[in-house]
Amino acid sequence: MYRRGKGSMKIIKADFINKGMRCDGDLYLPEGVNKPPVVIMAHGLSAVKAFRLPAFAERFVERGIAAFLFDYRTFGQSDGEPRHVVDPFHHIQDWHAAIAHVRNLPDIDAGRIALWGSSFAGGHVILVAAKDDKVKAVVSQVPLVSGFSSIRVRSIPDIILATYYGMIDYMKTVLGLPPHYSPAIALPGTFAAMNSEESYPGFRSIIPEGSDWENKLTSRFFILLALFYYPVFHAVNVKAPVLLIGGRNDSLCPFSTVQKTAERLPNCEFVVLDCNHFEPYTGERFEQSIKIQIDFLERKLLGKKI
Repeated sequence: MYRRGKGSMKIIKADFINKGMRCDGDLYLPEGVNKPPVVIMAHGLSAVKAFRLPAFAERFVERGIAAFLFDYRTFGQSDGEPRHVVDPFHHIQDWHAAIAHVRNLPDIDAGRIALWGSSFAGGHVILVAAKDDKVKAVVSQVPLVSGFSSIRVRSIPDIILATYYGMIDYMKTVLGLPPHYSPAIALPGTFAAMNSEESYPGFRSIIPEGSDWENKLTSRFFILLALFYYPVFHAVNVKAPVLLIGGRNDSLCPFSTVQKTAERLPNCEFVVLDCNHFEPYTGERFEQSIKIQIDFLERKLLGKKI
């Protein structure tokens, strides 16, 4: 493990192993705080932790809350071949492995762990918390909570292509051939996993300069999403308090389904922002969202009174 100082924060390299593969992880620790609580964080569809997650983590650390950021297998600096495999079941496995790893880290309070996810990971943290009743709090920002709801807002040609490419990818996998890839983002009118008006400029806005990110993901994602991905139905099993942040103008994760998820969560604080899917990562909407998140986490992890 390596350490580097950054003001009142230190970052410890803390990779972990899942299914024989290394997942890249970083632990952000507040200096001078003994055994702080920790927020475990991962990104959304095809994104990696370098895409604005440190901005959130640093703000948590300023308030005495540690943060653990990780990348899924086959993404970023994590191991795994072929690359860019988007499989929500694999992602969920990585989440559970990350939680087990963090609970064994000596620098944090294993009894005060929160989960943080945005977009695709916003749905993941609901599924994970539904299975792990030791989680103390959950932050889910502009979450993808229903495969059908996210598919039905697409054009008919897009749905046909997604089905076709998804089946090709599955057949190639069965035959032991390299995956079929589709673009993660594109401008409207061009096929991609995300091609709404806000998708291309919004996603590009969170990519740091000099990133070697590749605009692609395995096409099986479309089949897995439509047939099997429904965090909304598991929300009733989440015992931890949840901060659910929905974007009223989100074209990727329909607001109506996020609202339905909030209604199904037993202990939910539902906040609605007048924003699209990507605005909470930067600028004014980031400041608005992070303030709400810090208030929630301070109450649930630090015992701060209103």
